Amino acid sequence: MMEFIETIFEPLQELFAQFKVFLPGLLAMLIILVLGILLSKLIKVILLRFLTAMKFDSWSDRMGFTTLMRKGDLWSKPSAVVATVVFWLLAIVTLMVSLSALKVAAIDQMVGQFFGYMPRVFSASIILVIGYVLSDFVSRAVLITAANSGFHYAKLLAETVRTLLSVLILAMVMEQLQIAPSIVLAAFSIVFGGIVAALAIAFGVGGIEAAKRVIERETSGKRTEQAKDEIEHI
Repeated sequence: MMEFIETIFEPLQELFAQFKVFLPGLLAMLIILVLGILLSKLIKVILLRFLTAMKFDSWSDRMGFTTLMRKGDLWSKPSAVVATVVFWLLAIVTLMVSLSALKVAAIDQMVGQFFGYMPRVFSASIILVIGYVLSDFVSRAVLITAANSGFHYAKLLAETVRTLLSVLILAMVMEQLQIAPSIVLAAFSIVFGGIVAALAIAFGVGGIEAAKRVIERETSGKRTEQAKDEIEHI
């Protein structure tokens, strides 16, 4: 009878012993999680006030970020969006750190992969922001230059340059994130090459008349000069 009772209670004793070992890690995880969330909220409030004092919303309006947000059906202020994004990033980091306190091998491996991937996310974000600003600057420069030169399709040319740069930046971001790099490279080559070929054909066909006018103007100018030379010779 005693052996039967021991057979029943032995697994329960082992489970209780494992729970006693697991309990400190669980408590540490909960404490880290609660403190981390509170700290993230505090940082969010401080960052929001700092961005408001620095007039970040006005700067976003000038740089075109607010317009981009509106196109994406995002109607919050840019400063609030940045503060919210920072809060959730800190919350996710806090969650990963708290999970590592459990001392579970599978979770530790997952946390290590997460922190190993974070630099790629950070660099991809930097590329995306700088690329958007650069593409907007180059597009405006092309528009102003082409318009001042009297080019009739200045706006189309500027939008084309913006599209090409956007495709290039998107491909760089996805390559940095290691999202199906072979597929991204093939798709980028096809899309970029197709856009360039389409532009070459469009401008080639559309420029026939312009080239014809230029040739006729040059030819008529030469004929006029030849006629003047013949008159002076006579």
